[in-house]
Amino acid sequence: MTANPQIATRLAALRTLLKSEGLDGLIVPRADPHQSEVTAPHDDWLAFITGFSGSAGLALVLEDNALIFVDGRYEIQVRHEVDPAFYDVHHLHNDPIDGWLSAHGRKGWRIGFDPMLIDTALYDCLSASAERVGFTLVPVPSDPFDAIWPDRPEKPLGLVRPMPPALSGETVSAKTVRMGKKIAEAGADMMAETLPDNIAWLLNLRGSDIAMNPVPQSFMILQADGGIDWFVDSRKLPNDRFAFELEGIRLKSVEEFIPSVKAAAKDKTVLIDQSFAPVALRFAVENAGGTVLAADNPLTIAKARKTPAELAGYRDCHLEDGVALTEFLAWLEREAPLRAAAGNPIREIEAEDRLLSFRARRTGFLEASFRSISASGANAAMCHYNAGPQSDAAITPDGPYLIDSGGQYENGTTDVTRTLFLAIPEKPVRDTYTAVLKGFIALISATFPEGTYGHQLDALARLPLWQLGLDYDHGTGHGVGHNLLVHEYPHRFAKKANTYGLEPGNIMTIEPGYYEAGAYGLRIENQVEVIAALLGFCRFRSLTLVPIDLKPVDVAALSAQDIAFINNYHALVREKLIGLVSEDARDFLIRSTLALEA
Repeated sequence: MTANPQIATRLAALRTLLKSEGLDGLIVPRADPHQSEVTAPHDDWLAFITGFSGSAGLALVLEDNALIFVDGRYEIQVRHEVDPAFYDVHHLHNDPIDGWLSAHGRKGWRIGFDPMLIDTALYDCLSASAERVGFTLVPVPSDPFDAIWPDRPEKPLGLVRPMPPALSGETVSAKTVRMGKKIAEAGADMMAETLPDNIAWLLNLRGSDIAMNPVPQSFMILQADGGIDWFVDSRKLPNDRFAFELEGIRLKSVEEFIPSVKAAAKDKTVLIDQSFAPVALRFAVENAGGTVLAADNPLTIAKARKTPAELAGYRDCHLEDGVALTEFLAWLEREAPLRAAAGNPIREIEAEDRLLSFRARRTGFLEASFRSISASGANAAMCHYNAGPQSDAAITPDGPYLIDSGGQYENGTTDVTRTLFLAIPEKPVRDTYTAVLKGFIALISATFPEGTYGHQLDALARLPLWQLGLDYDHGTGHGVGHNLLVHEYPHRFAKKANTYGLEPGNIMTIEPGYYEAGAYGLRIENQVEVIAALLGFCRFRSLTLVPIDLKPVDVAALSAQDIAFINNYHALVREKLIGLVSEDARDFLIRSTLALEA
């Protein structure tokens, strides 16, 4: 790992501060007040105090030791970035912080936390541990990192832009009436909303506070009668707001959010999304004499079922994206062996930049939808790896190259992974890649009853790997926003139960993989649309239009159904892209989509 010499200094400063406040420890989440997966630099407490750059994690800093909790995607990465002299590593879900505190916490401890950064579900788990052990959870009145972070980045002030109803498919007024009725039907008088993508969706606007996450950080109170208070820094909005649908919406400062919830909650029932809302909201409602209704968020559910206009946008932008990625793969397959043989290999960062340049030429492209995972050889074993100056590996025929990337377009968001082989690998890698492909085909080809849960389908993608005694420690797919967040809730394919049924209009990814630590990583990913099939049943239609590398596949291990899917998919890719790609890429496209023979 690359040790950060500043971590010891920062830990010492934090411990001194905690002691002065009469605290024995502090919970440091990888979160902001919106529970964003990607935080602004200003809000990244966890990276500042640990050096960990992943998107999911939590630390507990105590007087004599410290712990960091990460999920399975980051078990390799965390050991590259976090010094074991300072932190013990634990699994975020299998060995969670509340379990550790139940086993090791001490009676009389005072453990600090920021109630705007801890969601209500986690708070309840921590509170149960505190009651069992006899320690106290202490809300910190102000941000403790302001005192120890002298060069802390400023809060973001990204400009907000309108999302025209022609692209969104529904006006703000129509959405507001519809969602107000859902709040009333749930038995609430109002809803306190903290998720920026839900607010952006409802108000038909997009933002730029955080690169590649086109939502403005803000809060909202939505009344059952459709009234809206929007809490946002007004400097993010242009002076000319003619194109926005803000008529009747009351604009207030971010600092007024919690006080406004308190003022409005007396004798009222307030719907709060327990999975994401900070526990500070619950405190505010209960302290005001109101009632908290912890229920499914109607905005989250409505946003996940795309309008016809949104679905048309996804299809159009995936055509553009397919051209860009096919041009990139053609360039890489042609140039990488030549450059490697000449002693000047293409490296991960150069490849990442080249792919971005191909996307930048496409109609409607705005920016990447996430930092590309451009990973060669052993680097690809880290599921959420990002290339840096110290890790920038060469792309050579010695091992596979994995590229997981996506784009934000005016009319949609893309996410796709391909694994490229410049030479035929050894049999164990061939067998594993073939199993990943078979699992991918099994899930993407499934027909299932409408309302089926993601976890009920997840095993279809894993079974071919399980038959080899292999598995992967991440989900098999996620929802994708419409020029919103690339990871969109609530739907998931994963082992963990997800109780949100799939229905026509949902957009998902399907992305099984396998990762051999210190050796290689494999993944195939397509974005798909859930569509109606037989009466009462659904199936997936692929949005992604990019050739799948079949060079290392053991065709003898494929079923007739597998081969038929591959041939049909590649025929579609060739048909859609052949007239759009350059002359240089056309030969690659034709060769990469030739029909397999059993």
